[in-house]
Amino acid sequence: MSREKFEITRRGVVAGFAGIAAAGATGGRLVSPAQAAAPMLGRSRPAHYRFKIGDFEVTTIYDGALAIPKVHPIFGKNQKIEDVQAFLLKNHLPTDKMTISFTPVIVNTGREVVMFDAGYGEERRDKGAGLMAATLATAGYTPEQIDVVVITHCHPDHVSGLMEGDRPVFPNARYVTGEVEYNFWSRKELLNDANKGMVRRAKAVQSNVVPLAEKMKFIRAGADVVTGITSVPAFGHTPGHMVFHIESAGKRFMIFADTTNHYVVSLAKPDWHCVFDMDAEAAVKTRKKILDMLATDRIPAAGYHMPFPAVGYVEKMGAGYRWVPASYQLDL
Repeated sequence: MSREKFEITRRGVVAGFAGIAAAGATGGRLVSPAQAAAPMLGRSRPAHYRFKIGDFEVTTIYDGALAIPKVHPIFGKNQKIEDVQAFLLKNHLPTDKMTISFTPVIVNTGREVVMFDAGYGEERRDKGAGLMAATLATAGYTPEQIDVVVITHCHPDHVSGLMEGDRPVFPNARYVTGEVEYNFWSRKELLNDANKGMVRRAKAVQSNVVPLAEKMKFIRAGADVVTGITSVPAFGHTPGHMVFHIESAGKRFMIFADTTNHYVVSLAKPDWHCVFDMDAEAAVKTRKKILDMLATDRIPAAGYHMPFPAVGYVEKMGAGYRWVPASYQLDL
């Protein structure tokens, strides 16, 4: 059969089935589109995802997402724009825009409820992020139930949700963050930095992190947050950026925060610089180290900027890696 005849036949079959379905649904009467159409309800996505790692219960929380009107030089800063665009097209991605999402993680150990990062809060709520506090309720938690808040690093999308106005969002929590990270970002001289981006980040720390310092434990890489949750150095994205290894009943999990910032580019092209990384070369080394560990040991993981629910696996692919979203593996 020729391609032309096949297309005509296929269209006829589809149209025929559509007509039969419409006639059956209306007792043989024809229905106009205006009568048949339901109102459009807008976009929808799940707000949380829950599963078990050994005896621990893990919940990822959707804080929202921001639309970004460009990709290069945010990703592939050290590459030619045409090469970045060609790679994006090859991977079914637009070349002129993207969406970055934000995913805090809650680990209930059975003794304590530990939350990793707090989202964007008020700072970006009018732009589509900062939804964590509202999402928390749909996930079955109240802010008062959070015992520990771990700050992987002090960028605004991770710390601005710690405060609502001048009040802590998690009134009963104690806080944990890296000593190196806090000592860098809490310096008031950063507020006068020539780099506006640096000033914005420093302001977020002064407003949302410094007021909580009295309830904060400052740790070094390798320290435990609680039994079964251990910090791992991942410097480069920020001076004290850390990720966290979780182990319970022989099962492992990794919260790798901003080791990667894009589910395709950051993994397939780990050498490509990202504008969000403060020390690009150190971030490249960290990215390869963490991704290689996840791929080699086949550890399921959550990445803060991976597409929600932000849980999956890393697989070695050529000179880079690829993100494999979790399906039912963690439900078994």
